[in-house]
Amino acid sequence: MTAPLAAVVLCAGKGTRMKSEKAKVLHPILGKPICAYPLMRALELGASPVVPVVGHQAEAVESAIRAQFPAAPLRFALQKEQRGTADAVRSAESALKDFTGRVLILSGDVPLVRRETLEALSAAHDKAGGVLSLVYMSLADPSGYGRVIREGGKVARIVEHKDATPEQRQVRECNAGIYLVESSFLWKALANIKNTNAQGEFYLTDLVEMAAAQGLVATLEAEFGETAGVNDRVELNARAKELQARINVQHMRNGVTLTDPATTYIEEGVVIGADTEIAPMVTLSGATVVGRNVTIGQGCVVYASSVADGTNMKPYTVLEEARVGERCILGPFSRLRPGTDLAEEVHLGNFVETKKARLGRGSKANHLAYLGDAKIGSGVNVGAGTITCNYDGVNKHLTELGDGVFIGSDTQLVAPVKVGDGAYVGAGTTVTKDVPPGSLAVSRTPQVNKEGWAERKKARQAKSSESGPSKSDKASAG
Repeated sequence: MTAPLAAVVLCAGKGTRMKSEKAKVLHPILGKPICAYPLMRALELGASPVVPVVGHQAEAVESAIRAQFPAAPLRFALQKEQRGTADAVRSAESALKDFTGRVLILSGDVPLVRRETLEALSAAHDKAGGVLSLVYMSLADPSGYGRVIREGGKVARIVEHKDATPEQRQVRECNAGIYLVESSFLWKALANIKNTNAQGEFYLTDLVEMAAAQGLVATLEAEFGETAGVNDRVELNARAKELQARINVQHMRNGVTLTDPATTYIEEGVVIGADTEIAPMVTLSGATVVGRNVTIGQGCVVYASSVADGTNMKPYTVLEEARVGERCILGPFSRLRPGTDLAEEVHLGNFVETKKARLGRGSKANHLAYLGDAKIGSGVNVGAGTITCNYDGVNKHLTELGDGVFIGSDTQLVAPVKVGDGAYVGAGTTVTKDVPPGSLAVSRTPQVNKEGWAERKKARQAKSSESGPSKSDKASAG
């Protein structure tokens, strides 16, 4: 039987080296705050509750976390003063007063830890049967990191770099700040931690020596890239690049072609089907789902949208909270705004913008159109330069086009208005009232042809030139 699991994620620090007015854990990596990643890992493991410990800009951090995880079993704790990591974890005690089991402790500024690593840590903890287990990393240059000190091959304590002796500083095994601790041990031990160290802080690492006195402290080695934190913007960029590469490799191994992974930005959680091909400089973010055999051209941006199988997105197409059916053709330079819903085989071409628009199967708007607050049937042709005039300055209104409608170029559809099935609207028409099915709507000024006008104009110009300069021309010359 799996022991109950809770998690504490430390998100209280200011991050002075970021040189920012924004709390460090709120800086984004591939569209999500830094702290979202360790929180996701804890939730994936089934931790309940999960306690983010907030401090600096507590309200903003809590708001951002709730926005990322609206349905998660979160209990927030406040560290009023920044007095060290042990004090931060101790701030979570009241939030976990009714919990008995294991407590996973993670840092909110360590975004790349893997679920598999945490599962392996849990397995090591089970095998050791102790009260505390930890993750460490082996570094060629361990400067600045706490050292894992062993005696007789067993972990005895962790010594922070500033408190380490010259001999201890030669140790290459470094603490990663990731722990799995039995709650029955954790709170009693935290109460006994003192701040008698070079920093004058309450070190969470002091737990290790206390745990070692009670039995075996299990350890698990992880790569530096997985356990590295973020302290400044250089490290923020480095972690983002590592995460980008990790995500892109996984998609490629799942059958997705990335022409240039170095310039392809795919957020964690995006789903992409096999045999989809993605060109350089593409961004896929939010709750986006892309089907199989989709082609996504250079520079496309897709946020929180679904794109069904076989669709071809030409370069620089932008989707935001849109739904695209199978075998559609979009772009180049199309923009699909929130509420756009396309059925199968819809074509939206260059410089076409849609918003709250539903287009039926096989409908087309191939050039320079705006379709907002529109319900468009199947097999509709929307000519170049067509716009729905959906806003009267106060309210938005609906335009409805029936099946098989033909809209000529440079048409204005003044909503609310309906065009019935099979109707035609002539080019240059301003539609201000409903058009019955099968009808032709035209609103143009009658064309007038003046025969011979061009020749007469040329004759007048020639006669004027022969008669010499006008009085005004002479005055100018003088």
